[in-house]
Amino acid sequence: METGTAGERACRFAAGIAAALGVREEQVAGTAALLAGGATVPFIARYRKEATGCLDEVAVAAVRDCLAAMERLEERRETVLASLREQGVLTPDLTARVMGAESLAVLEDLYLPFRPGRRTRASAARELGLAPLAAALLRGECADPLAAAQRYVRPDGPADAAAALAGASDIIAATVSEDAGVRASMRRLFMEAGVLTVRAARGKDLAATPYADYAGYTGRLGAMPGHRVHAVLRGAREGLLSLTVAPPERRALGLMGMRGRGPGAEVVAAAVQDGYRRLLAPAMERESLAAAKARADEEAVQVFAANLRRLLLAPPLGRTIVLAVDPGFAAGCKVACLDRQGTLLHATVVRPLPPHRQEGKAGAVLADLCRRYGVEVVAVGNGHGGREARAFLLGLGLGVPVITVSECGASVYSASAEARREFPDLDLTLRSAVSIGRRLQDPLAELVKIDPQALGVGQYQHDVDGRLLTAALDDTVVSAVNAVGVEVNTASAPLLARVSGIGPKQAGQIVGFREEHGPFGSRQSLLEVPGIGPKTFEQAAGFLRVVGGADPLDATAVHPMHTPVVRAMADDLGVGVGDLVGNPALLGQVEPERYVHGAVGLPTVHDICAELAAPGRDPRPPFDLSAYEGAPASIDDLAPGMALQGTVTNVTAFGAFVDIGVGTDGLVHVSELADAYVARPLDVVGVHDRVAVTVLSVDLKRRRIALSMRERREG
Repeated sequence: METGTAGERACRFAAGIAAALGVREEQVAGTAALLAGGATVPFIARYRKEATGCLDEVAVAAVRDCLAAMERLEERRETVLASLREQGVLTPDLTARVMGAESLAVLEDLYLPFRPGRRTRASAARELGLAPLAAALLRGECADPLAAAQRYVRPDGPADAAAALAGASDIIAATVSEDAGVRASMRRLFMEAGVLTVRAARGKDLAATPYADYAGYTGRLGAMPGHRVHAVLRGAREGLLSLTVAPPERRALGLMGMRGRGPGAEVVAAAVQDGYRRLLAPAMERESLAAAKARADEEAVQVFAANLRRLLLAPPLGRTIVLAVDPGFAAGCKVACLDRQGTLLHATVVRPLPPHRQEGKAGAVLADLCRRYGVEVVAVGNGHGGREARAFLLGLGLGVPVITVSECGASVYSASAEARREFPDLDLTLRSAVSIGRRLQDPLAELVKIDPQALGVGQYQHDVDGRLLTAALDDTVVSAVNAVGVEVNTASAPLLARVSGIGPKQAGQIVGFREEHGPFGSRQSLLEVPGIGPKTFEQAAGFLRVVGGADPLDATAVHPMHTPVVRAMADDLGVGVGDLVGNPALLGQVEPERYVHGAVGLPTVHDICAELAAPGRDPRPPFDLSAYEGAPASIDDLAPGMALQGTVTNVTAFGAFVDIGVGTDGLVHVSELADAYVARPLDVVGVHDRVAVTVLSVDLKRRRIALSMRERREG
């Protein structure tokens, strides 16, 4: 039995998806049709609002993910039906139940008794012809179970009545543990009432491990925070922890259903208990731990994605001449001078820090570079030696701000193919300095070149499902890039590759065409690039910018397909198209309802007017230089009660890490984020936030700093 085409299946499941997401069925159907046609999430959310009922990117992506899950379910359903049909066991009732399965778990429960190739104690007993004995026991037809079992003893079968009875019990145990209804009820019980018990693995001493606090833990698995779930699962993988999950056994056995009747009831009860303990409980324990991990993965991915988005959309310093310093001790401090476009002007190495201590020579070189190139700001990496390098730079009195920049991932970029392509003759360490400087000028343009997992803003990222994490982070990068827009004449290939509709190959073709033929004069001229056809252009054009071209709309987010709408507005007002751009007063005379026609609805017209009023607006906040003033302290100078300013570098489920300029980030535990209860740290702080903190404690030996953001009032 075929389960229908992808389109038919999408329609069939639209109601369920709509209910799950809290949207209307027609919104799901409209989104599904666009996705099936190859439209991207950013394009659908920005330029197809009428078709989706104004769903935002998050909702469109959720519909996409639900549809993908539905496809996986349907593919598995078809496989199961084919197998059951081939085995000759596909009855009308079983067909209906398989077709009605709404989750993979339910589908697998239905298929479990029929899975080929499973060699079990029950299957061996069935091969010995003991199924009738098991059925008789369940019906209460055995006045004397052992006597009934004796009839099944034969040379090529059970050796004695006890063996026959044991085989029949194995069949009963398997039958009850494989019952789809029982498994569904048991699954719910384990999820709702399953208690996790954590013990030290046999023969393991946890005293010197990160898991010492977990030994002896007992609590409901469903209530355990995600980061703790990841921790105990990691401890179990490392062979240091032993984990068990179980609800109250009395409640579990009460769900098993089969009781038996008459003298055989005790045999049935023992078999049911064996089925629970030996077969069903271990399976449900594995499922419960897997479900807890999936929940923890989802939580960790959401935190990582939120942190990454804040990092990517951090304020850009903009077109500024930068002196970038990648600090180091023995290897020296790597220095790169960049012009306003991020082009490398000069690169060198100075050695002001121990063991070299060439302060005078290094200071003279840096001062000369600042004068020669008109440096407007100094960027210094926050890695090993960053605090000392910043103190040295501030002491030079260069007359320009010195800003600490996260160098997470800079070394990854320096060894990448993109870095080798751009700087084939530059030493790998000097490439890191270039990356540090550029991420100050434009964090988004530079950070897209680096694997997000190397940027240091994740939570237990190595414990998380890799495919889930990669997909979520890819969505985040694409969303951020398209929210800002990309200048097609200056963008790197990695940045262009994140634009809606454009992949790495097409991005390379655009850059190659630009290098060979010069800057693009218009967005329309992108169609001259080999590999950029009408469909790609449609998906990408609205997110690309050509500044200074003949068409003023090319520098805005107004899609070329909506140019006729803008022309009609201009004609009706008796002005040129360019007169509307950046002219809110003139746009105030536009009557949006007049331009609604066909696929262009009122939401789109309003978006066009908003973009024309503030063309090319950047969603990123402005850069605040004042936030970086002041020299850093040393961790040795910290004391409880000290009030400081800091920058949030990472947010996790258990709190936020804050850079206070001492070379070691302090932790604001979730309980110290605010005076009120905080359930989700991301609701209070985000990466790059400037925050006021108070030092609670300092552990110099372990270099740990506890901070608070609460307002502490005197008694």
